[in-house]
Amino acid sequence: MNSSDFADKSRRRAYQKKKVLSAFLKKFTKEKPSYGKKVMKESEQVAWALIDCTSCGNCCKTMTPTWKKAEVNRLASHLGMTYNEFFEKWLMVDEETGDICNNSTPCQFFDLEKGLCGVYERRPHDCATFPHLYRSDFYDQTELYASNLHRCPATLAAMEHLEQAVKEIKKKK
Repeated sequence: MNSSDFADKSRRRAYQKKKVLSAFLKKFTKEKPSYGKKVMKESEQVAWALIDCTSCGNCCKTMTPTWKKAEVNRLASHLGMTYNEFFEKWLMVDEETGDICNNSTPCQFFDLEKGLCGVYERRPHDCATFPHLYRSDFYDQTELYASNLHRCPATLAAMEHLEQAVKEIKKKK
């Protein structure tokens, strides 16, 4: 299965499960169970065991990372450009958040034919850590996870596992 087929299949499953998983995440966030972060960490590990991030690229096709100035400088230098040249060619400041982000999608560094990032080893931190599953502010991010279900197969796999694990824990109680 090529990366486009894989992303499409995952996206269809995400749309089918979005309502149920979103309701689960809302309830889970409200309850904030003491075991939640531990189970989320397990869910992230399960997701990465199932999903090869580089087999999809949907985030690169449909979203834009936020950039730190140091990351812009580092990649501009690598490409033989100045900060301003790089910024003017590919970036903008989001009016709502003030974040530096790409001025278009898909990402300028994503090779659509190969389905790979052309600057993978030098990509911004936001890309390297996406979909930001296990975080200290996990409970504050569940709405974001729900909105990313259709964009990221790893997010979908993690939330499916999380839902199942919570059901099993509640059964035992």
